[in-house]
Amino acid sequence: MALHTDIPTSADIERLAAVRNEPCVSIYLQTSPVSADNEAARIELRNAISDAANQLTEAGVERRLIEAITEHAEALRADASFWNYLSNSLAIFLTASETHTFRLPSTLTSVHEVSDRFHIKPILRAVTFPHTAFVLALSANATRLVEITADSPAFEVSVDELPENLEEAVGGTDDPNRQSFARMSSGDTERVRLTQYARMVDRALRPLLPDVSVPLILAAAEPLASIYRSVSSSTNLAGEGIEGNPDQLDDAALAEAARAIMDRLYAEEIAAVAQDLNEDYPRERVALDTQQVARAATFGAVDTLLVDIDSHQGGFLDEADGALTLSASPDALDYGVADEIARRALRTGARVLAVRAEDIPGDGPVAALLRYPM
Repeated sequence: MALHTDIPTSADIERLAAVRNEPCVSIYLQTSPVSADNEAARIELRNAISDAANQLTEAGVERRLIEAITEHAEALRADASFWNYLSNSLAIFLTASETHTFRLPSTLTSVHEVSDRFHIKPILRAVTFPHTAFVLALSANATRLVEITADSPAFEVSVDELPENLEEAVGGTDDPNRQSFARMSSGDTERVRLTQYARMVDRALRPLLPDVSVPLILAAAEPLASIYRSVSSSTNLAGEGIEGNPDQLDDAALAEAARAIMDRLYAEEIAAVAQDLNEDYPRERVALDTQQVARAATFGAVDTLLVDIDSHQGGFLDEADGALTLSASPDALDYGVADEIARRALRTGARVLAVRAEDIPGDGPVAALLRYPM
């Protein structure tokens, strides 16, 4: 079944994170790509917005602002065509003046938050694991670059000066203009030709792959796979590739294999951070206590932050020193403390990875590697 997704960009998250000092309602719902299964989510939205309106009323928010927020939510709930094209989760952000929605492939815990800022932690999962990659399918017979996204089926990308195949790139061994081949053994000749071919492919891809955050996954058989890796200038070339002859795989099959590799890449990234937190990093630059992490985030000391996307403890962080005050029960004044820690870390350029609780060392909702001791 097709997933209909709107993956938030880093700019989207920055825009949401910048909203402050106005009534904000954040709602996360579990949904389904099967439209008939989404009636429960529509009911959940109605209940969430009713509770949000009560919280805003108790907080003394102007009635006209509350009515504007509920009208936005009701308009969305009543839009039958919208509910026909969803993914595994839905994120909704409401103020009196605007509505933002994102259909997400990850399965997120249903939750709603009312505050003077948006609850953005769960959608950080979308940029932690962007589900985007390029696959270079490379053989002597054909070359193609396939883009993998969470929004659409895999598709081939047109690349200027990308050679169509080995012979088009370097000619045949009987080419009269390539007399140097005559002095080589057949094995050496073939390796030289494959190396030249690989360099031409790499050169064609350089202008297209400047973003090191998007992995390039190689699909090739030996010896071409090793040869391409030896000459590649791509800093985002994944260490694991798709083995075998890619000519036998269509774009959809390449995408399926690539997504499995991406899952392992992200798992390895999280495991590496956990290893640093547990053993490899200097102990004075590791923070596992929530209060310590909150203070470090406030002072811009966080280098890498792991944050539990499902944890939800309301409270406040002091604007000046990050002192933490927890709330006994949620209301429209407090906010998720782990969410606010993530916001402050993002604001100071930290790498923020939204993960599950089991991926975080210690018993807290956050853990951090620090730029300097606190």
